Amino acid sequence: MIRSMLYATDLGLYAPYVMQHALALARTFKAELYVIHVVEPLGLFAESVLQSYLDEQALSEWQSQGLTTVMANIEQRVLDSFREEVGEGEQDLELIQSVRVIQGDPSQVILDQVQKLSVDLLIVGSHSHGAGVATPLGRTAARVLQLSQVPVYLVPLLQHRRSDDM
Repeated sequence: MIRSMLYATDLGLYAPYVMQHALALARTFKAELYVIHVVEPLGLFAESVLQSYLDEQALSEWQSQGLTTVMANIEQRVLDSFREEVGEGEQDLELIQSVRVIQGDPSQVILDQVQKLSVDLLIVGSHSHGAGVATPLGRTAARVLQLSQVPVYLVPLLQHRRSDDM
């Protein structure tokens, strides 16, 4: 029985499409829905650029306050997109238990949250906005599929369906 689900979003082009699947499943099973978006840490290049333009105090301030602000803004963006998608369906919003934005390696954070929240199902898109048709699965989706200890509901991109229909 599915009582709780985790929807991992990349906030990409197809996120609203995957979100519709997550909401439909939550409605069908009357399940709690948790939403997560993972922000990858800044790379070495970005860190070095920041260090060259900011003094030590400003860099430290940005790392502590700026990142928190960015994460809060992303959480708000996710909530706003849910509100926009459901429109009049306020009962759908009640299914959402939390929206969290966490920094780290996407596949590892997603798998950690599956364990922490003890969800029964993980919902992900097949891959991010930038992947081409030749790539059947994105890196994060492939890793999550390989390592998840709960069933994974994988939503294929619309672009793949259209190219296969031709």
